[in-house]
Amino acid sequence: MAKKFPLNPPHPERICWGCDRYCPADSLACGNGAGRTQHPSEMMGDDWYEFGDWGDLIATDKGEKKQ
Repeated sequence: MAKKFPLNPPHPERICWGCDRYCPADSLACGNGAGRTQHPSEMMGDDWYEFGDWGDLIATDKGEKKQ
């Protein structure tokens, strides 16, 4: 991803997380005709990044890569 992906944003419901544009939920600029893509924390909880294989996509809050 081009932009830093936040682990636990304060209001994830306000943003579409489907692409790197991070548009407001009420004005999706990608134009794919779909609804808002939820942040993983909305679906799996605040510790979502600790499960599964996120590889090099996820960085810790300290800027280090998750191991």
